[in-house]
Amino acid sequence: MLGITSNEDLEVGMKIKSLGIPFAVVAALALAGCSTPTVVTLQNGTQYLTKDMPKTKTKDGFYEFEDISGAKVKVRADEVATVREED
Repeated sequence: MLGITSNEDLEVGMKIKSLGIPFAVVAALALAGCSTPTVVTLQNGTQYLTKDMPKTKTKDGFYEFEDISGAKVKVRADEVATVREED
């Protein structure tokens, strides 16, 4: 039977399609939960808001992170006063 589908085939197709939307929503929420907005405050009072927790101090004594505008920032560890999750 070429090109003819039964009601069973249509029901199975509808079940698969109806599962796709909730799955996509769950996947999006899971990915959104991975980021941890963080505030990096320097000794001089400058604050940077980051999308994620910055990398810990590197071997050369710097913190490296990307701020919310997408700019890459590298500061000496002794210039950093605090690193905390955003409230």
